[in-house]
Amino acid sequence: MLAFVLAVPIAVLGGLIGLGGAEFRLPVLVGPLRYPPRRAVPLNLAVSIVTICAALAIRSHSLSFEPVEPFVPAIVGLISGAVVTAIIGTALLHRLSDERLKGIILWLLVIIGCALIVESFLPTSADGFVPDNTAARVAAGFCFGLGIGLVSSLLGVAGGEVIIPTMVFAFGAGIKTAGTASLLVSLPTVAVGIIRYARRSGYDRRALRDTVAPMSIGSVIGAIIGGLLVGIMPAAALKLGLGCILIASAIRIFRGAHPR
Repeated sequence: MLAFVLAVPIAVLGGLIGLGGAEFRLPVLVGPLRYPPRRAVPLNLAVSIVTICAALAIRSHSLSFEPVEPFVPAIVGLISGAVVTAIIGTALLHRLSDERLKGIILWLLVIIGCALIVESFLPTSADGFVPDNTAARVAAGFCFGLGIGLVSSLLGVAGGEVIIPTMVFAFGAGIKTAGTASLLVSLPTVAVGIIRYARRSGYDRRALRDTVAPMSIGSVIGAIIGGLLVGIMPAAALKLGLGCILIASAIRIFRGAHPR
């Protein structure tokens, strides 16, 4: 019940700003739900993939995928790079000490929080700086994807908070197109991470039943509510506030995180 109740408002806020909310779920998994970070990351990935699939299903009925077609080379590059480092990241997680892992997660969440704050002051569209030719876009996408896959595998997030600004400012995509592209890039990246963690016994039935299932249901419900409420509150103001909240919660939770 606690997992469900906490997941709904996170997903509502994520839906309002166009993200899945995984970066906010991780402090909840480690904090109120008291999972050690090493277990919380794969569980966060499992909830993320359900949220991504639901978001893609919703978008397929409300938006056309046609605007994404010009950005296929960039998306292919992003997926290729992200999958490579998703494999590396899952192996790296098991080699890090608990204290080192908490430190890395803390800094990554702080950086994401700062990125959300910066994004609140940026325009929703821009001229991409990557040249408009297939080879350049695949190569640039691959390089950006390397960083995205590493963040995804180490935090258990879909990576939308990194992918969306990359699509807007590197490739010149509109914000809605960038959101759709983000989901397309995130799906295989998260799937690879889940497969890798599953092979390393990162999941057990009790956690899947008591945490992943209710959080997934709550996330889908919250994402739908958030999508319906878009326009009521400015996304820029939400990003500014949520960026500050993420930084504060990350510092509080991951400085004092401990396994149960």
